[in-house]
Order: sequence, then C-alpha cells, then structure tokens
Amino acid sequence: MIETNPIMDETNPIIIETDRGAGSDLLRRHYLYPGTLFVHRHPHRITTVLGSCVSVCLWNQTAQLGGINHYLLPLWNGEGLPTPKYGNVAIVKLIEKVKALSNPGDKLIAKIFGGASMWEKTEGLLAIGQRNIEFAIETLENHKIPIVSSDLGGHQGRKVIFNSGDGTVLMRRQRSLRPAVPTK
Repeated sequence: MIETNPIMDETNPIIIETDRGAGSDLLRRHYLYPGTLFVHRHPHRITTVLGSCVSVCLWNQTAQLGGINHYLLPLWNGEGLPTPKYGNVAIVKLIEKVKALSNPGDKLIAKIFGGASMWEKTEGLLAIGQRNIEFAIETLENHKIPIVSSDLGGHQGRKVIFNSGDGTVLMRRQRSLRPAVPTK
C-alpha cells in the first residue's frame, strides 16, 4: 500500500487527498477537522468530533461514494474567505464535490449529526447548535436531498465515523459537560 498525506490548500481548507494507487483493499482513514470537508472516489473511514457544530454526510448509493463536512457556524457573513467553516459554504461545496464524482441523475441521501447546546444560555445568537441544525435541514430540503438518519441537538457532543464506501455511520455520544439538572 502506498501512503500519502492529505494536502490542504492554504487558501481553501477543503481537504484534498492524493490517489494512493490501485490494489489497496484496506479502508483508508481520515480525520476531519472542524471547518473542512472530505470527498474521495475511494472508500474512507472518516472520523470527526462534534459539539455545537454539524456534520452532513452525503452518500451516493449508485456510485458507492460519499463525503462529509464539519461546519461551525450556519452563515458566512461575507467578510474574509468563504470557507467550509460556514454551513452555507460547506453544504453546497459538499454537494458539488459528491456530484462531480457521480453520474448525472444519481440520487444522494444525507445523514446529519451534531448541533449540541454546549452552553447554559442558548437563546438568540448563542443558540449556535440549533441554528446549525435548522440550516442543514433547510439547505438539504432546498436541494431535494432526503435526510434518512440524524442525531441532533441535546447537550452532548458526538464522535462520528462515516464510511464513505457503504454510507454507514457509527456515532457515539460523549459525556455531557453540563451538570445534570436536579428533578423535583
């Protein structure tokens, strides 16, 4: 098996991985950092850890390939570079990249995770997790991509492992950082 490292373009934090060559039947692994996305023609096991962030996993059953993003905030405000740390950039780029490796007419499905409420006060602008969730659902609906599975909200972070070759997701909730609220 030939190993290469992921390449990150300094101006565009979308992970692009070089081809490792034919003949490798082992599932390749990739750790997805916040504010990035990952799409590759070969199957990978992609791991990420979420708090208030959201990950959208897209999968094309016909082509047997998929991709995942990890965004921190729902909307880019127009200042600085439009990076995948914003949902309105990350989801559209993910759709574009998966479709670029797909055949015309192939259907995509989505699985979404994250959006935890990590702070006690979660109203208005501080409701980052809820805003991230609402944005993902709305954007996928607008692109007519069905959401077939999700684990969203709550007060716990999540570890997500996406298999881009068969579309499966393993997800584990992390221990809550917030103290339990006593019941009366």
